[in-house]
Amino acid sequence: MADPPTILVVDDEQSYRDALAVSLRREGFLVQVAADGLEAIDRFETYRPALVLLDVMLPRMSGIDVCRELRAKSRVPIIMLTARDAEIDTVVGLEVGADDYVTKPFRLRELVARIRAALRRAPGEEEDANAEVVEVADVRLDPIRHEVSVRGEAVQLALKEFDLLELLLVNAGRVLTRDTLMDRVWGPSYVGDTKTLDVHIKRLRAKIEENPSAPTRITTIRGLGYRYEKPKV
Repeated sequence: MADPPTILVVDDEQSYRDALAVSLRREGFLVQVAADGLEAIDRFETYRPALVLLDVMLPRMSGIDVCRELRAKSRVPIIMLTARDAEIDTVVGLEVGADDYVTKPFRLRELVARIRAALRRAPGEEEDANAEVVEVADVRLDPIRHEVSVRGEAVQLALKEFDLLELLLVNAGRVLTRDTLMDRVWGPSYVGDTKTLDVHIKRLRAKIEENPSAPTRITTIRGLGYRYEKPKV
């Protein structure tokens, strides 16, 4: 029987960090903790957690910088924890590769639901062996290897970016509503700000569009959602 997934909890407030660790262990997870950014990097390298809960405000190295460094070397799901509700914090966290964010204070049940959803979406060793490579013009996505290339050049995507692009490519030429995209990529229990979708679309465009400010691949269908355009014959 496989061991429970390990969660790395990174928060500089000891009482909060310890309480969260105890609660997550009761939910069946293994837990490691870190009190600052540099310790978080060290713990990550040592324990290779299945998911990281990462506070934005940390000593020695900010949560944003930790997220950026982890994302450069791993596709591990990262959920940002922030006591600030400013939109800029959310946007910056997502732009450096976080998969989700939760604003303090939050309900444990909601956080656990987010964790389980992120773990379900994370790439594992036992992927669907029948999943097929998706290609639309010069964009190629391999769901088994979790690899994306544009014009033959490899492109690094965060987990939700990858899931979002795959859904758009598979449905190329069809309009996908905002609700459909949120439900399929973030899950029906997601209760966060729907602006998360727009941030991820912006990040995707920056990575796959020749001119992100005038996108020709992922287009906005005003009032409905988004469409990945099929190449014109």
